[in-house]
Amino acid sequence: MKLIILSGRSGSGKSTALQALEDLGYYCVDNMPLGLLPTLAAQLQEEQHHIDRIAVGIDARNLPSQLQRFPDLLKRVRDLEVPCEIIFLDADDATLLKRFSATRRKHPLSNDDLSLTEAISREGELLANIRANAHLVIDTSSLDVHTLRDLISERVAGRRDRLSLMVQSFGYKRGVPNDADLVFDVRVLPNPYWDETLRPFSGRDGEVIQFLEGQPESRAMFDDISRFLEDWLPYYETNDRTYMTVAIGCTGGRHRSVFMSEKLAQHLRDAGMDVQIRHRDLVLPAEKTH
Repeated sequence: MKLIILSGRSGSGKSTALQALEDLGYYCVDNMPLGLLPTLAAQLQEEQHHIDRIAVGIDARNLPSQLQRFPDLLKRVRDLEVPCEIIFLDADDATLLKRFSATRRKHPLSNDDLSLTEAISREGELLANIRANAHLVIDTSSLDVHTLRDLISERVAGRRDRLSLMVQSFGYKRGVPNDADLVFDVRVLPNPYWDETLRPFSGRDGEVIQFLEGQPESRAMFDDISRFLEDWLPYYETNDRTYMTVAIGCTGGRHRSVFMSEKLAQHLRDAGMDVQIRHRDLVLPAEKTH
């Protein structure tokens, strides 16, 4: 049996994620009163031969007093020995504002006394206890609905009973990913961007790979990062971490970080780890010049 608590700020994609879980065979309940969570867990224990996978959506429409009691309610669920994972979806404030403006939907907390900006901020405060206890935080700022569905399928529904690792490249130009657990900065490596013959390519192309493989700094950086992850990821796993996101950043998120992420992901897969890879800021040109 498996219980997933799915939460997050409005506009972050909770409905999409819950629908994805439903399509994958989960019995889904949206906007459940938080105080009923221990009762639901107890019933699941009694009826687990009928329902073995359930996902519950919880949001800020709950009573503030119930949201404040979340750690206690979660402890009661765990005392029943019900396997439980908490997934929290979020996006930056600017993205949430843009999404509400585009859809012209009313924020559940906004009213005559609370503007949309204030409602988004207030919602983050109300859900802080849930986010603080989350096993996995997903930043959906740069995700479309299809990518989010795929991510839920790969990381949550398809996860084996072991640590699920996401290796993600990014560009510092757009900021560090909010859902990163470990961040490595590879901007110190020689930059293929300054070679006009390499600029059109990405870190997944042979021309850039050959260039970076030939740099002693790249080899040394890879050896150090891979050794660190091999040494310490088992400790995270034994400390009840079910999800980890390792972010690798360079200036634009196209060459060095992509190269290093691909190389690390393959290395860790070869070592037997459960690894997914994502390139947050990699945008392929419409046409390559060879």
